[in-house]
Amino acid sequence: MNTWPQNSRREIHEAILAGEKALYCLDDAKKKLSSAGNWGLMDLFGGNFISGMMKHSKIDEAEKCLRKAGDALKVFRRELGDVNLPADVHIETSDFLTFADFFFDGILADFLVQSRIKKTRQEINDMIIRVAEILSQLKRMER
Repeated sequence: MNTWPQNSRREIHEAILAGEKALYCLDDAKKKLSSAGNWGLMDLFGGNFISGMMKHSKIDEAEKCLRKAGDALKVFRRELGDVNLPADVHIETSDFLTFADFFFDGILADFLVQSRIKKTRQEINDMIIRVAEILSQLKRMER
């Protein structure tokens, strides 16, 4: 049986909910980036105006998801502070070199965008692992 005071158990539960929302947002951003990466590969290997536009549309969607994930991670970090469980959870968003790729639509710019998508996807994967580990710890505390 849990010996945590009732208000601490509530704070732990709130932190868990915030962490689960952050995981959902991170997973959504990861999916959008994967889609952008697929369109980017098509654009890189002989795409046309349509594939370029689709890639940029997917990048825009991914950026929105990253902003939501960043907001959710801020809430999660704040909730972790309430349960005295410090954690460094943050994620950086970027412009994904959209401007350069759109106006200098050459192989180098396409390659840079693909590289940035890959790097950001890895950062998201790392963050998903960190948040999941913290959630696991919180759930053990909640019992």
